[in-house]
Amino acid sequence: MSAVRRLTSALAAAVMLALALAGCGSSKPKPADLGPPVALLPVHQAWHVSIGSVAGMVLVPAVHGDTVVLASEGGTVTGLDARTGSSLWRVQLNARLAAGVGTDGRRTAVVSKERQLIVIENGVEKWQKQLPAQAFTAPLVAGGRVFVVTGDRSVMAFDGETGYRLWNQQRQGEALVLQASGLLTAVGDTLVAGLSGRMVGFDPDTGAIRWEAPLAAPRGSNDVERLVELLGGVSREGNVVCARAFQAAVGCVDASRGALLWTRPAHGAQGIDGDAEALYGSESNGTVQAWKRTDGAPLWTHEQLRYRSLTAPLVLGRSVVIGDETGQVHLLSREDGSPLNRLSTDSSGVAATPVTAGKTLVVVTRQGGVYGFRPD
Repeated sequence: MSAVRRLTSALAAAVMLALALAGCGSSKPKPADLGPPVALLPVHQAWHVSIGSVAGMVLVPAVHGDTVVLASEGGTVTGLDARTGSSLWRVQLNARLAAGVGTDGRRTAVVSKERQLIVIENGVEKWQKQLPAQAFTAPLVAGGRVFVVTGDRSVMAFDGETGYRLWNQQRQGEALVLQASGLLTAVGDTLVAGLSGRMVGFDPDTGAIRWEAPLAAPRGSNDVERLVELLGGVSREGNVVCARAFQAAVGCVDASRGALLWTRPAHGAQGIDGDAEALYGSESNGTVQAWKRTDGAPLWTHEQLRYRSLTAPLVLGRSVVIGDETGQVHLLSREDGSPLNRLSTDSSGVAATPVTAGKTLVVVTRQGGVYGFRPD
């Protein structure tokens, strides 16, 4: 049985879901009471809309200017004006979705549960192509092409206009893959993807591999213990890309030459974000950690959010924004991790890393609530 087939079996899916939710068991300790929020950084809810449940898909909201593009598991793909929450366009696909969203402002790409890569242009479906395996990473739309990473560790490029497959590179890896968003981004004229525990640079025109940099290596005696993937949600400053290897490490790579700058052990199941001075991430136990960007030395640790199943962070102004499984959104100080504010959505839990579009913080919950927040 193939790795992807094994992943979609009932047992493997249950294992992967548990891992993606930070490896928590049924005996997870009770989170500490946070008390009433103190609004040291005043923020108000500007609008709220609903797009339908996203609980059964891997959602990465896509931002282009003041537009945020979202998708629901039921096949709704919509572009919202982040200033007002109003719909700019909306498409109802005849498919249930597994992963999305990628956009360049003109074309938008998602992947269905039936392994169809679907591209939308000008508010209508333009083309779709069958993929060889399921994808859990949102497609990357850039340079007139659509790039995809699938569960069998294939990296593919399609012509954005016609859907013609331009190239395909496949890498052998461990037997299981993580049902979570992986690393897929562009740095200058290089396509950068995560394959197992390695950051790999591709020529986007031909698919030729330019370099590889290992952040982590598989370890353990069984497939689950050996699972190591680079997660979506990275921090880029110039040519330097910093990322997390699932439950293993954080590290930085110079993507202009594929040089590994440093790695440090870290145990998290979500991506990271950062600024010119520091990287920020949520560990599997809910600890929020900051590392020095130049060498990974620890800067500060915030433990009040332990056992809350946190999202990856978003660096926004002087704050680090993180959602949790109860629907709370926490704003922590970039300087020392101290609380600056706490915002509420619905109780279904924050489904994806918060994003910012223009001056609006956008948060999506599992039941499909979309909330726009702005500073006072």
